[in-house]
Amino acid sequence: MKKTISTLLMLALFACPAMSQQRKVQNKPYIDLRPLHFGISIGLNMQDAEFQNVGPQTIQMPSGDTKDGYILCDADTWNPGFSVGVLADIRLHQHFSFRITPMMHFGTKHLVFRNMLETTETGRPIEMTQNLKNTYISIPLSLKFSAERFNNYRPYIVAGLNPMINLSGKDQDYIQLKRHDMMIELGLGCDFYLPFFKLIPELKFCYSLLDAFDKTHINELTDANKRIYAQSVSSVRTKMIVLTLYFE
Repeated sequence: MKKTISTLLMLALFACPAMSQQRKVQNKPYIDLRPLHFGISIGLNMQDAEFQNVGPQTIQMPSGDTKDGYILCDADTWNPGFSVGVLADIRLHQHFSFRITPMMHFGTKHLVFRNMLETTETGRPIEMTQNLKNTYISIPLSLKFSAERFNNYRPYIVAGLNPMINLSGKDQDYIQLKRHDMMIELGLGCDFYLPFFKLIPELKFCYSLLDAFDKTHINELTDANKRIYAQSVSSVRTKMIVLTLYFE
């Protein structure tokens, strides 16, 4: 037992200088002790959507005739967009803080409608496309859990809710989304303490908790041929990946 204790003490004596050599001078050592601090943010977003299709359907045309259709709708690509916003961080504990990060997201969802009952000369389903442009105002409310700071970096995870307002106007496209949405968010990032400010890269995943499909839009379509495509969708769940740089 005495030999074990002596060995542990010797290891501790050698480990302390080694650990001290790994430590560096901390930039802005007291910045996280402030009860409230602010910042700005810029970033990139990738928007997507999950569509629930209704399957085979029969459409009543203005002439009184009926038309059968089987349309599959899908967002076939992730489209990059731009985000900008501000940050307010409220310190709750050594490791916890409450964040409000209002942002504006500019982006597009590329939609493809495939008519499975009508084909081209090559036998492929007839396709229609739509660029669903969206401008969102979001006000994420999240809880941030940070690890212990080591030198000039401090990793963290963040989770919360994000109410969103869709500012996109009405038009005669096939699909429209509702004015309001609610997303759940989960992300990770790292605080980098630079000599004059704190840089925070963050990657966040967002998924809608509500059905974002505007079912009343079909009544506003003046082109009856578009209604078979508009009625092919029963619900929509929006998704977004956001890569943000915060400056505090």
